[in-house]
Amino acid sequence: MRYIRYAVLAALAIVLVSVALANRASVELKLMPDAFAELAGFNHGISLPLFVVVLGGVGAGLVIGFLWEWLREHKHRSEAAQKTREARRLNREVTRLKKQKNEGKDEVLALLEDAG
Repeated sequence: MRYIRYAVLAALAIVLVSVALANRASVELKLMPDAFAELAGFNHGISLPLFVVVLGGVGAGLVIGFLWEWLREHKHRSEAAQKTREARRLNREVTRLKKQKNEGKDEVLALLEDAG
């Protein structure tokens, strides 16, 4: 299974390197369209290779998707934590009640009752 994972990662690396080599042309990224830039009086821009723009967009999409999903699942995580706290509380209560029930009894009989 490990070799399959390495083969898939190697194939992915080859594809990414070939895409990067094929798209080395420089593109200009601007903050705003030219019409808005004339109204605002400024327009910041940067020149980057095309593969950086494409792979950066994919990476940004992944990060935004992971963050969105993490925020969406917050209610499920909080509910699970609440259920865990409740289960611990109930477990402590059961243990305390068993100890109260067995007070004053013979230790061997108390152990036999706990086992059953």
